Amino acid sequence: MSNSSLKKVLITGAGSGFGFEAAMRLAQKGFDVIASVEIYAQVQTLKWQAAERKVDLHVEKLDVTNDGDRRKALDWGVEILVNNAGVGEGGSTVDIPGANIRHQFEVNVTGPLLLTQGIVKQMIKRGEGRIVWVSSREGLNVNPFTGIYSASKHAIEAIAETMAYELQEYNIEVATVNPGPFLTGFNDRMFQTWESWEDDPAERLFDYSELAFPRAQFDPEAVFATLTAVAAGEVDSFRNLEPKSMIDETKQLQRVPWERKVTDGLGTRHEAIKNAYKMKPETPVSA
Repeated sequence: MSNSSLKKVLITGAGSGFGFEAAMRLAQKGFDVIASVEIYAQVQTLKWQAAERKVDLHVEKLDVTNDGDRRKALDWGVEILVNNAGVGEGGSTVDIPGANIRHQFEVNVTGPLLLTQGIVKQMIKRGEGRIVWVSSREGLNVNPFTGIYSASKHAIEAIAETMAYELQEYNIEVATVNPGPFLTGFNDRMFQTWESWEDDPAERLFDYSELAFPRAQFDPEAVFATLTAVAAGEVDSFRNLEPKSMIDETKQLQRVPWERKVTDGLGTRHEAIKNAYKMKPETPVSA
């Protein structure tokens, strides 16, 4: 079992989705939760929401890409860091503009890693700590139109696994949580980012107004429960993929590149791309 003495938790990106619910549930469990949000306008809203849930949250503005915000977090005495903040940029790898690509990696990779560097060195001085990276199933597999987002999560997988090796001698726990397709709004909004691209639409390979996230999506309760349990130290596995029903499929898809030929499918449209044109936004998995 993981170290149960750790109590002060920082959760980034706690204004919505997985981070929001994990913050609420960890507070209900008695953890000292610092719930951070990207902009000041979200601070009071989250405080009101915590009051409605009758939980005690310490809410802070923390944009992981802002150096001043990251330095500020070093004063909070964080014992458990949940790197949850992230954005999703949808679109073909050959269409997404450079500024959007850079922003994807700044928010999902560079900013969280720089935040972690400072906090983990404080953990080492105390002799204990826990780092939880909210990755994605896309950190293990790929799909058309989520390649840049997936690349950022592949980077997180490499960082987390390496960090686990590097920090084991210092008594620092490292884990990942890997959500699959869950109906939080995140996946569907990722397929709208093209609307603000600064590019020439005539040069795009695909008509993004006709595309949607290509899979039916699950109720997010499984991730809420797992992320809370991993952060609380109630689960000690390094990798935690949800839904568990997709674990075998995920492992099988990891073998596909070993078997793929460069000529496979040439001249035909990939099935996942066809699905993106057929799917309705926010389609739930049928019971």
